Amino acid sequence: MTDQELADLTWNALTAAFPDSSCSLDTDRPERLAIRGILSAQCTDVRVNITSGILFDKYPEPAMLSSATESQIAEIIRPCGLYKAKAKSVKAFCTKLTCEWNGKIPNDVQMLMEVPGVGRKIANLIVGEIYRTPAIVVDTHCKRVMYRIGLTDRKEPEAVEKDLMKVFGRDKWITLGHMAVDLGRKYCTAGHPGCDICPLSSFCRRHIDG
Repeated sequence: MTDQELADLTWNALTAAFPDSSCSLDTDRPERLAIRGILSAQCTDVRVNITSGILFDKYPEPAMLSSATESQIAEIIRPCGLYKAKAKSVKAFCTKLTCEWNGKIPNDVQMLMEVPGVGRKIANLIVGEIYRTPAIVVDTHCKRVMYRIGLTDRKEPEAVEKDLMKVFGRDKWITLGHMAVDLGRKYCTAGHPGCDICPLSSFCRRHIDG
């Protein structure tokens, strides 16, 4: 089977299993989605949505977060883990947004990555969700399931992203990332994957090779 044939089978199976797949972070306002993306590193989206709600109740506007101290932000976002580093990133993002970007988030992955703590994964999430710019969010779920399926032999997120971009059309990139997360959460878990009930098991390399 060629990589393209495997990709086509994967897409068809994923869209059948998860027809309504979408971003699980709250997307009420662009700048708030971006901040939630920063908070999401090594944290569940459910926890991020809850904690960010508390953060935005106290600091409803980016300018207010820009003026807050890192310790003030950190105290609120502590439940998300890595709270000191994330507080620094949130403050830096809001400062750039208000002072350099004139309140408008750039549709540019490289510019977003200038913010401390904002890597390619978060930048891709931001441009994809806010501007619908084709981008693949390679998080831990996506990296794991695509490796197991056999669509990549690499484990570095940017390398995985490049492999996937070769076999999936640009119109599929945003949704692909969401469906990979859904697959990883429901079937292809890290510790005990449910291969016997997974909708991709008939062609998944890990399942076939044992």
